Amino acid sequence: MKLLGKKIRLLRHQRGWSQEDVAKQLDISIPAFSKIETGITDVNLSRLEQISALFEMSVVQLLTYNDPEQEIKNASDLEVANKKLHDRDAEVIELQKKVIELYEEIRNSKSFG
Repeated sequence: MKLLGKKIRLLRHQRGWSQEDVAKQLDISIPAFSKIETGITDVNLSRLEQISALFEMSVVQLLTYNDPEQEIKNASDLEVANKKLHDRDAEVIELQKKVIELYEEIRNSKSFG
């Protein structure tokens, strides 16, 4: 449930709401809401529906929500990793060519010797 709490905190921050703002809208105490965000308190389905409605999304959307900024960072990291992999592949191909050339040189020198 800690992941859910992080998602709720992120959504709250994106809207510029304080814990007090959300706690009032959920009709719970600030410490009770804080425990939801930190994952100390498990959220029942009723509370989950209430929270998702507050953020104008379905329960499924809330549970599967990912930070768009984090997704962009992950995509960027993936692009960097793909480029490094491509560069390494090119290096391996060049090394393979050199090995083949050396093999050919050795084979040719033995046939002339």
